[in-house]
Amino acid sequence: MTKFILGKKSGMTQLFDENGNVIPATVIECEPMYVLQNKTVETDGYNAVKVASGSTRAKLVNKPDAGQFKKADVEVKKYIREFEADEEYSLGQEIKVSDMFNVGDHVDVSGVSKGKGYAGNIKRHGQKGGPSGHGSMYHRRVGSMGANSTPARVLPGKKMPGHMGAVNCTVQNLSVVMVDGERGILVLRGAIPGPKGGLVTVKSSVKAK
Repeated sequence: MTKFILGKKSGMTQLFDENGNVIPATVIECEPMYVLQNKTVETDGYNAVKVASGSTRAKLVNKPDAGQFKKADVEVKKYIREFEADEEYSLGQEIKVSDMFNVGDHVDVSGVSKGKGYAGNIKRHGQKGGPSGHGSMYHRRVGSMGANSTPARVLPGKKMPGHMGAVNCTVQNLSVVMVDGERGILVLRGAIPGPKGGLVTVKSSVKAK
């Protein structure tokens, strides 16, 4: 069974195992999801399920999305996402976090990382700085840009200063340490991308141990 859920990062905390060891943990608030559409190989070329989660006002939803909610007989939601799944769900079906995950499962978490603004090559790429002496005049700037006469240009892919963070990234193989279906809480071991309140997707790990 393919496991997935939409949630919001609530923050980090600490848990203790039976031996008294500290477990760094991230708490994810997972509101119930509702099925909007089943996609199949025959009709769409692949198997997937489209779900919606999070409350919002009806006036903030555009007409195409409002039509999907009406067809599935579901109240309008803020987020719509699609997950690969071989199982077929009924339209309007409610999916809770406790229906998907159990303690000990391994998952991959995707989200938009924190934005760091404009950063130099040392912070952004971890490059080494220049000489630290006062006369060097080359402390934290970019190093060699490449050969002078040939090819006489900066090659694509050169690591340079620029906008850092605010990109979609994935942390793999985190283990589930707690599932609370009544409160809609999923607790994972370790850290996940994004700020507090950021939207994340949790799926079955593709590299589970």
